[in-house]
Amino acid sequence: MGPRQAEPKGRAPRRPRDRGDAGPAWPPRPRWEGLSRVMLKMMTFFQGLPGQHTASGGPDLRGSSQKLPSTSELESEASMSEASSEDLVPPLEAAGAPDRDKEEALKKKKKKKSKGLASMLSVFTKGRKKKGQPGSAEPEGDPGAQPEPSGPLPTAEELKAELERGRLEAARPLLALERELAAAAAAGGESAEELVRRQSKVEALYVLLREQVLGVLRRPLDVAPERLRQALQVLAEQEREDRRAAAAGAPGGSALVAARPRRWLQLWRRAVAQAAQERLGARPAADAEGRSEAERAFLHMGRTMKEDLEAVVERLKPLSPADLDVVAAYAESYHEHFAAQLAAVAQFELCERDTYMLLLWVQNLYPNDIINSPKLAGDLQRVQLGSLLPPRQIRLLEATFLSNEVASVKELMARALELESQRWARDVAPQRLDSHYHSELAIDIIQIISQGQAKAESITLDLGVQIKNVLLLELAAFLRSYQRAFDEFLERCKQLRNYRANVMANINNCLSFRTAMEQKWQILQDLPGHLMGPLSDLKSHGFDTLLQSLFGDLKPLFKRFTQTRWAAPAQTLGDIISTVGERLPEFSELHDCFQKELMEVVHLHLVKEYIIRLSKRSLVLKVVEQQRQLAEHILANAEVIQRFCTQNGSSATWLHHALPTLAEIIRLQDPSAIKIEVATYATRYPDFSKGHLSAILAIKGNLSSNEVKSIRSILDVSEGMQQSSKPLFSLIKVG
Repeated sequence: MGPRQAEPKGRAPRRPRDRGDAGPAWPPRPRWEGLSRVMLKMMTFFQGLPGQHTASGGPDLRGSSQKLPSTSELESEASMSEASSEDLVPPLEAAGAPDRDKEEALKKKKKKKSKGLASMLSVFTKGRKKKGQPGSAEPEGDPGAQPEPSGPLPTAEELKAELERGRLEAARPLLALERELAAAAAAGGESAEELVRRQSKVEALYVLLREQVLGVLRRPLDVAPERLRQALQVLAEQEREDRRAAAAGAPGGSALVAARPRRWLQLWRRAVAQAAQERLGARPAADAEGRSEAERAFLHMGRTMKEDLEAVVERLKPLSPADLDVVAAYAESYHEHFAAQLAAVAQFELCERDTYMLLLWVQNLYPNDIINSPKLAGDLQRVQLGSLLPPRQIRLLEATFLSNEVASVKELMARALELESQRWARDVAPQRLDSHYHSELAIDIIQIISQGQAKAESITLDLGVQIKNVLLLELAAFLRSYQRAFDEFLERCKQLRNYRANVMANINNCLSFRTAMEQKWQILQDLPGHLMGPLSDLKSHGFDTLLQSLFGDLKPLFKRFTQTRWAAPAQTLGDIISTVGERLPEFSELHDCFQKELMEVVHLHLVKEYIIRLSKRSLVLKVVEQQRQLAEHILANAEVIQRFCTQNGSSATWLHHALPTLAEIIRLQDPSAIKIEVATYATRYPDFSKGHLSAILAIKGNLSSNEVKSIRSILDVSEGMQQSSKPLFSLIKVG
C-alpha cells in the first residue's frame, strides 16, 4: 500500500479509518500553507503501523484459538509497515538517499512477509505459557514509576523498532517523548508544521504500543509473567497520565491536537467485558445427567466464572498495579453478564424445575459457592457485586416456587395414600420389620414433606421456614384424609384375611408420624391438635377394632358377678384375667409403645366393666358385716387387676383408686366419713355423678333416704369444678 494522494486544495484531509476506539485524535485543519504534505505523511504513518487496529476481543481465560491471518492480510500489513517506515526517516536524509530507502523498505517487506501478524495473534491455552513470546525474558521494569529516563531520549525510529520487537520498556521513553513535545509546544520555539510532524510520529508509536499492550492483555494467562506485569504497568501508567493531563488542562494556543485522555483503561475494560460475554455465553455441552438447557447454562456460567476469577486472583492480581484493580474489573464484567443472562431467563414462563434452579443459583450457589468461596471471598466481598436479580423479582420467583412445591407435595401425598388404600383392599399382607407389622406409607409421606422443605432450605433458610409452616398444614389435611380412608377400610374390609395385620400396620404408622413431627420438624412434644387429632382417632379406632373380639369374650364373664350375686368374685375375676392373658400375644406385632397403650385400654375396660356390675342395683346388703365382706372382695379384685395390667405394660396409674375408694364407701357406716370419701373421689374422677353415687349407695341397704340425700349433696360443691381429660364414669351408663 503506497502513500495516498493529497486531498484537493482547500479541503481538509479525510481521517483514516481505524477499527479501534483508541486511535489518536485527528488534528483540526491547519491555517498555514504546505500542511497538506504533512497531513498526508501523518495519514500514511498511521496506516503503516502493524497491528494498529484496536483489539476486538478481551482477555481470554480459557484457551480458545484465534483464526490466523490469510496470506493477503500478511501482504497488506507488510505494505502498511513499509509505508510507515518511510515516515520515520528524517526528511533531509530521506531526500538525499532514495536508493537506501528502497533497500530498507524491501528488507522490511520481506521480513513482514515471513512474520506478519502471526507474532501478534496468539492461540491461548489456560495455564500454559507460549514459547517464543517476544520480551518474555526481559528484566523487570516499571514504566510507571519513572516516566522520565535519564540521558538522551531515543528517536521515534528507534522506539518503533523496539516496539516492533515487542519490548514494552519503550513505553517509558515514549511517554517522556510525549512530554518533551508538549514542553516544546508550550515554549513556542518550533513551527506548527514541525510540531504536527513530531506529534504524528508520537501518536503512531502510541497506536503500536496500545496494540502491543492490549494484545498481551487479550490472552493474559498465556503470556510470560514478566511481560504481563509490564503490560499491566503500562496500562496503569497511561491511566495515570490521562488523569494528570486532565488535571493540567490543554495548553492554550498550541498547534498540537489534544491526544489525551487516551482511555486505554476503558478499552481494556471493554475487552474484559467482551471476554466475559464470550466465555459465559458459550453454548454448554450436553451431558448425560439429564439436565435441562437452563440447568446446563447456569452450571456452565457458574463454573466458568468461578474458575476464571480464581485464575485472575491467583495469577493476574499479583502482577497488577493496585490502582488497576483487575479483580474488580473481571468480577464486575462477569457479574453483569451473568445477571443479564438470568434476567433474560426469568422473563419466560419457567417450569417448576427451572424456577427452582434459578432461585438456587441466585440465592445460594452464586453468593455462597462463588462470591464467598475460600479463594475469592477476600477480594469479591470488597467489590460488593450484589444480587443477580432485583429483590422484587426474587420475591415473585419465591412465591411461584412455594406454590409449585406445595401443589407437588399435595399431589404426591394423595397418590401415596391412594396406592396404600388399594393394597388394603386387595388384601395384601403388610411387611414385617423387627417383628412388627410395617407400612411404607408413613415413610413415603415423611420423605415427600422433608424433600419439599429441603428444597426450600437449599435456596434460603428463611424460605425453608416459610414452606415448613405451609407443609405442616398440608400434612394435617393429609392426616385427616388418611383417617377417613382408614375408617372406611375398617368398615368395609372386615372379612379379609389380612384385615387385623393391616390394622396393626396402620397403628404403627402413627409412631413414625409422631416421631417425625417431634424430632425432624422440631415441633414441641405437646403436638397441635390439628396434627395429633387425626392420628389419635386413627389409633383409637384401630384399638377398638383389635379389642372388639376380646371384649366380646369378656362380657359374659363379667355378667357372672351379678348372676351369682357376687358369691365367688375371686373365681370370676380369675377367669377374666386368664382370658385376657391368653389373647395378649395377638397384639405382639404392634410396636412396644402401642402394646402398652393397648394394655391401658384393657385396664380401663376391666375397671369400667367391674364398676358397671357394682352399679346394677341388683345387690342390696343391709347387714354391716356383709358390706365389709363385699368391700374386702372389691379390694382384692382391684389388687389383682392392677397387678396384672401393670405387669403387662399398663401405666394407667390414674385408675388405681377407682375400685378401692368405692370399696371404702361401701365399708364405711358414718355418713360424715362417707362424705369425705365421696368428695375426695370426685376430685380424682370429676365425671363421677350423683347417679353413679346413688347406684353405689344402693348397695348399703341400711342408709336412710335423708342420709343418702345428704351424702349426694356433697357432689353439688365439686360438680363442674374440674374437667377430666381421661373419662371413666362418663363411659358408664346408670339407670
